[in-house]
Amino acid sequence: MTYEQFSKYSFLLDRTARRVKQYAQRKFKQQAFDVTVDQWLVLKNLSESEALSQSELAHLVFKDHPTLTRIIDILCKKGYVARLPHPQDRRSFQLLLTDTGKEKVLELKPQVSEIRQEAWKNLNQDDFNEFKRILDTIYTNLED
Repeated sequence: MTYEQFSKYSFLLDRTARRVKQYAQRKFKQQAFDVTVDQWLVLKNLSESEALSQSELAHLVFKDHPTLTRIIDILCKKGYVARLPHPQDRRSFQLLLTDTGKEKVLELKPQVSEIRQEAWKNLNQDDFNEFKRILDTIYTNLED
């Protein structure tokens, strides 16, 4: 593949990822979800686990520690997330959803699903399978 082709496909990938996030953020705001897309990713990942360390969560949501700390601070202030002392490490915390956070996830899950489905309309199962294969290949190519 030439540099120009590679550059074009990289641009398309970046452009599409930005558009998906912008669309979702606009819908989150219009529907007054009280969270951003990034905050939603944290809530969703915490809802799928008992408790996570900040490092574990950072890995799951692909955020650096300072950015994730800011997101967690906001979610704690909103009452959706709690920090508890880690039982094995006094220097760190475990993060978990509060009851209010669990309710927020249950409330938003179907609405977020509808927003995400908008990007996927007009695609069939073969399209999804090929898209997944390509994205998995790109991801694997860049593993450390």
